[in-house]
Amino acid sequence: MLYHKSNPHGGDTDAPLDFSANTNPLGMPPCAAEAVRRITGELHRYPDPYCSELVSAISAFEGVDRDYILCGNGAAELIYSFCAAVRPRRALELAPTFAEYSLALEQSGCAVERFMLPREKMFRADEELLKCVERSSPDAVFICNPNNPTGLTLDPPLMDELIRLCGRLGVRLFVDECFAEFLAEDRSVKGMLAANHNIIILKAPTKSHGMAGLRLGYCMSADPELLERMSETVQPWNVSAAAQAAGAAALGDTEFLERTRRLTDEGRKYLAEQLRLLGFEVCPGEANYLLFRADGALGGELRRRGIALRDCRNYHGLEPGWYRVGVKLPEQNAALISAIREIQGRNSNG
Repeated sequence: MLYHKSNPHGGDTDAPLDFSANTNPLGMPPCAAEAVRRITGELHRYPDPYCSELVSAISAFEGVDRDYILCGNGAAELIYSFCAAVRPRRALELAPTFAEYSLALEQSGCAVERFMLPREKMFRADEELLKCVERSSPDAVFICNPNNPTGLTLDPPLMDELIRLCGRLGVRLFVDECFAEFLAEDRSVKGMLAANHNIIILKAPTKSHGMAGLRLGYCMSADPELLERMSETVQPWNVSAAAQAAGAAALGDTEFLERTRRLTDEGRKYLAEQLRLLGFEVCPGEANYLLFRADGALGGELRRRGIALRDCRNYHGLEPGWYRVGVKLPEQNAALISAIREIQGRNSNG
C-alpha cells in the first residue's frame, strides 16, 4: 500500500479512543507478549519457513489435521493468495462485506457479483442467497461469518444448504471466520472440511488475540493442491519469528478467550441498548462490533472529541450515516455513549 493511499479499514487513527478497529479490547494475552520478549535474542535468525510450532498449536486449537493448515502474514495475505492461486473468472460475495475480497478478486482479473443483503431484514442473509448462487454459478463464493460490518452469522441450516449447493456445483466456498472466536456459540464449518474439499476457512489470531501489529493469519482446507498453490504465491519466511512465537503461545490460553467472550458480549449488549435509546438504528450483531445508523455528521463530531468510529460509507450497500463501532472496555464504551449524549444535547439546544 502506498503511503499516500488512504486505508479504508479503520485502526489507522491517532484518536485517544479508537472504536474504528474491531480487535480484542483486552489486547494481546500476557503469555503471547512474553513469548515475543523471549525470542528477541533470536531475531538475527530467519523464521521457520514451515511455521512448525505454530502449525502444531493451530492443529491442537482447531482440532484439525496439520496438513489442512497454511499460515500467512495476516489474514489479508491469504485472501490475495487464494485469489492468485485459484484465479476464478467469476465470484460472488455479500454486500455489505469486507472490502478485501473484491479488491483481491479484481486484482486477479475476476468479475465480482454481489448478493445484496436485505435491508428490511437488517442485512441478514436468507434463502435468496442460494438462488443467487445457483443462478450465477460462480467459480467461488465468499462468506464472512460473522459478517463484517454487520456482525451477523448465517443461520446454520442456511450455511449447510450453501455448503451442499457449492459442493454440487463444484464452487469454491471461502468462509472467513476471523471473528468467530467472539461468538457465544460455535458456528465454525471446520467439521465439514474433510468431506468438502471445496471449502477453505480463514482465521486471524490478530483479531481474537489482539495481535494486529504482528500480522498473523491462517487458513484451513482439506485440499492439499490448493494449499500448495497458495504457498507458491507468497514470499519465503512470510510469517515472522515474533508472530509465530506469539501465535503458538496465545492459542494455548483458553481462559483468555473465555474472558474475552464474556467482556465483549456484555459490552456489545450495553452499546446496542444505549445506541437504541439514543434513537439510532442498530444491527443485532453477534461479534465484537456493531453496525448502526446515525446522522452522517456524527463521526466528525466524535472525531473532534478524540473518538474514532469506522465510517462505513465505502461498503457496497451502505450510505453515509452507517458506522461500525468496536466493543472496548466498559469505561471506554461508557465514554462513547456519554460523548454522543453530549453531542445530541448540544445540537438540540443549538
